[in-house]
Amino acid sequence: MRNNTFLYKVYDLYADGFRSMRLGKTLWTIILIKLFIIFAVLKIFFFPNFLKANANGDEAGFVATELTERAAE
Repeated sequence: MRNNTFLYKVYDLYADGFRSMRLGKTLWTIILIKLFIIFAVLKIFFFPNFLKANANGDEAGFVATELTERAAE
């Protein structure tokens, strides 16, 4: 007996579509690898944790000070 709810129908549509893909699986693999590189690798090397390096434990105070000083300029 199959479930006829809307969510099951949506899941079944996508599952059946991915099952019958040939080129699409390769393209999705490439997309997922690129997303991993963008969000994991580039963040580690090019986006250091500026707040942790400059706030010395008081992140909220540091942000408040920076906002008020920049607003006064």
